[in-house]
Amino acid sequence: MIDYKEKIASKISSIANLDTGTIKQYIEVPPNPDMGDYTFPCFKLAKELRKSPQAIAEDIKAKLTSEDYVDDLIDKIEVAGGYLNFFIKKEVYISDVMNEALSQGENYGKTSGNVDKTIVIDYSAPNVAKPFHIGHLRSTVIGNALYKIYKFLGYNVVGVNHLGDWGMGICRTIAGYNMWKDEYDFSNNPINAILQIYVRYNNIEKEDPDFKIHATEVLKKLEAKDEETVKTWKWIIEISLQNYQKVYNLMNCQFDSYNGEAFYIDKTDRVIKELKDKNLLVESEGAQVVMMDEDIPPCMIITAQGTTIYATRDLAALLYRIDTYHFDKCLYVVASEQSLHFKQIFETLAKMGYEEYAKRCEHIPFGLVLDEEGHKMGSRKGNATTLEEIFDESISKSLKIIEEKNPELEDKEDVAKKVGVGAVIFNDLANSRIKDEIFDWNQILSFNGETGPYLQYTYVRTRSILRKAGQIPTASNFDLLNDAESYEVVRLIGTFKETVEVSAQKNEPSIISRYLLDLAKAFSRFYNEHQVITEDKAVQDARILLTKVTGDVIKKGLALLGIQCPEKM
Repeated sequence: MIDYKEKIASKISSIANLDTGTIKQYIEVPPNPDMGDYTFPCFKLAKELRKSPQAIAEDIKAKLTSEDYVDDLIDKIEVAGGYLNFFIKKEVYISDVMNEALSQGENYGKTSGNVDKTIVIDYSAPNVAKPFHIGHLRSTVIGNALYKIYKFLGYNVVGVNHLGDWGMGICRTIAGYNMWKDEYDFSNNPINAILQIYVRYNNIEKEDPDFKIHATEVLKKLEAKDEETVKTWKWIIEISLQNYQKVYNLMNCQFDSYNGEAFYIDKTDRVIKELKDKNLLVESEGAQVVMMDEDIPPCMIITAQGTTIYATRDLAALLYRIDTYHFDKCLYVVASEQSLHFKQIFETLAKMGYEEYAKRCEHIPFGLVLDEEGHKMGSRKGNATTLEEIFDESISKSLKIIEEKNPELEDKEDVAKKVGVGAVIFNDLANSRIKDEIFDWNQILSFNGETGPYLQYTYVRTRSILRKAGQIPTASNFDLLNDAESYEVVRLIGTFKETVEVSAQKNEPSIISRYLLDLAKAFSRFYNEHQVITEDKAVQDARILLTKVTGDVIKKGLALLGIQCPEKM
């Protein structure tokens, strides 16, 4: 496919005396097609050229026009304020996009030039000893999407599920289990019984802070590898993972590593030694801390009780990932509540002498999942809905809708699973990850509006049209797609690759979500205005291929978000 940005940038750079690469990175795709297919904001040159952006835009347009640049590629150039807008000749663009999409097939939008770059993504990371509740949804869904997006762009991606299998959380559960295990039934739903113990312990500790001593003693026994304590600890982890795997299977979510906090316990000595050798550890109220720059509080490394803390283990994990993966990026998909923690960790890593790797680390924050009253849903209070329950409910509701609308549908259960699971995932990824999410069934399963089921239905519609058409042509005269509705669909198809790339650059899956909604809406407008199956065979062939490519891109885009598409609904 023609690199239109490269073509435009090379001409501008010869006039503006800047290298093509610099110009190219400034060129954008306007949100409104009336503003052109590509635009160059001349504000970027105002300081260097000492002119107003409007004047710069007018000068560049005049020179490009005088050089007869408006020829077989560019239809026209317009100036709007400080923006230089380029309109590609429609027949050139349509033919280019459609032929590229058809020839590339499954590989359309993919790149292969990043294979030598490694991206480590730390996501999901539930705390063991609790069911997989809705509070874990966002990290899992966002991280899984980023994993698939970076893979699609050709990176070597390592997905890490950094399980919370160490520390005071699980120690509270073990302490409670040791005291009250005879009061609970672990034969039927063991993870629920374990959660009840955890909640009970926290409620008591809230009233009596001294009660924490029991969990502290358990942590010391774990660090000393007490046989009975370790046995209980491993049993709780096993029960927890069995619960999590059910949800991961539903979400088609996989990991390359399940190394959790416990994996790094014997690696924290290296962290402590390096910090001591570099005189970075300072005593503070009995604890050992690293002092931070500016207004950031000190980073605790060893507690006053002499135990390590999750910051110590996170640093050990970073050193392990540096040695093992030599990563180009290490992304932490963790709620925004932990922003301070990651600032401390990354700054400590830099102080230890790993400045370059510290720059490659990035916290990918996101908002919370809130209940209907706007409260955070968490397991300490026991008010968390499990993800297994959420998905079961969503699948059940989807099946009910199918029974009402299309009772003769084949494989109804499988379709309901894809729709139900996809609805929950898309609801999470529909908007910017930093926003808080309120779980609302009325929105999630709607087949109208900006939802997962709407996109799946659009894909199914394209497949229904193809089945009705019979044989799909292998080529066509795409000049026949000369109406505004067809062009808008093609224009969006042509920006698919760039959309995925921008989504990766910003670590924002919702960019793909919004793109897919725009594409589905554009196709609906095309479908409502034009008959695909028509008497004019040449026109029909062009529209069938447009329909096919649209469906292919929607399916591919949803797959990047972790959502499967049924063939019928």
